[in-house]
Amino acid sequence: MKKITFLLLIFTITITAQTDPKIYDIINEVSANRIKSDIKTLTEFGTRNTFSDTISNTRGIGAARRWIKSEFDKISKNCNNCINTFYQKDFVTKKGNRRVPHDAWVVNVVAVQKGTKYPNRYVIMSGDIDSRASNTMDFTTDAPGANDNASGMAGTIEAARVLSKYKFENSIIYVGLSGEEQGLFGGAGFAKYAKEKGWEIIGILNNDMIGNITGVDGVIDNRSFRIFSEPVPANETERQRKMRRFYGGEVDGISRQLARYTYKTTKTYMPEMNPMMIYRLDRFGRGGHHRPFNDLGFAGIRIMEAHENYTQQHQDIRIENGIKYGDTFEHVNFGYAKKLTAVNAITMANLAWAPPSPTEVSIGGIVQASAKLKWNKVIGAKGYKIYWRDTTSPTWDNSRYVETTEFTLDGIVIDNFFFGVAAVGKDGHESVVVFPNKIWRK
Repeated sequence: MKKITFLLLIFTITITAQTDPKIYDIINEVSANRIKSDIKTLTEFGTRNTFSDTISNTRGIGAARRWIKSEFDKISKNCNNCINTFYQKDFVTKKGNRRVPHDAWVVNVVAVQKGTKYPNRYVIMSGDIDSRASNTMDFTTDAPGANDNASGMAGTIEAARVLSKYKFENSIIYVGLSGEEQGLFGGAGFAKYAKEKGWEIIGILNNDMIGNITGVDGVIDNRSFRIFSEPVPANETERQRKMRRFYGGEVDGISRQLARYTYKTTKTYMPEMNPMMIYRLDRFGRGGHHRPFNDLGFAGIRIMEAHENYTQQHQDIRIENGIKYGDTFEHVNFGYAKKLTAVNAITMANLAWAPPSPTEVSIGGIVQASAKLKWNKVIGAKGYKIYWRDTTSPTWDNSRYVETTEFTLDGIVIDNFFFGVAAVGKDGHESVVVFPNKIWRK
């Protein structure tokens, strides 16, 4: 009996050592009531259409974005000015844009929490400020946009409240993006801004509709959510495309690795949740504010509810045939929005506490009964994790921790698996996995 007890103790210690207690604290600190209050405030601006009133203090997108910035400013004040807030804007014109009713500034609200060790490396969480009525050109009709997308914006503000209490090695950006409904203008402008500034983007978590649990298909589900990610970068080179024919990687681009990271983080710390990795840039034929980042070669994913209700999206408020149309406050599930906000917060915290990923990962082992991997040394990494999985598996299912920069997996035939390497920090936080980008010829 004593021996069994001892073995169980060792097993428990081993499992506990793989997680960070601070992550559980972050989950518990996310407040459904604060999210509810923020969504309520956002819906009370009447319409947040990108081309609506910018002068009024009570109605239109101008009032909404000023309120959002004031919330970020309050958060910064409470953390001893740990967050820098500002507006980032671009001018769009009616000419050549069929969804632009008049020339206007598309204004994003940005809040930057600088990292202590890697201030130029950023993980981003975004929500959309704007809303729309049935006709996207109608910028005067009420469009409360409670779920689409006050839920994502409120989640972003709440994540800032929680994470601002901690210090991270990497920087975190919380951003409200505008112009989503008219053509992803805010995301395009901010992605370009990041590129021009030379920021190293770890990834963007785009939150668009994270508050609905009752689907138009009749399914009610408060645990499942979708993670959309494209397979390979949109700006990949012809050489990279040709290499993929021989070495694999069709589903191993940087955005897909970010999706896997979010999936793993969720299953580790919130096992009651059911993250669904959707192998598609976005919903069928549609797009979200992560796409402009993908277009410029940055990793980006969309996090959203699993079951949509189309009677509550892009609809004028009305009742037809007994059906209530409109994206109104009463339809949002705030407990669910809290859960998805926590998913974002813990993913960002893990990334922001982790060392950078290896930049070069070489693989070899052709016609051998082993797989050989070599990668560059990462400053700040205590060790590394080699991951491998069946070629048909969506997730990294096997791993080996090492403290060298090259290793041979004996008995693992290279032809039968896919491989990757992540850097591991002193507290166990891991970088995003890097799929091999070079062939090791030894």
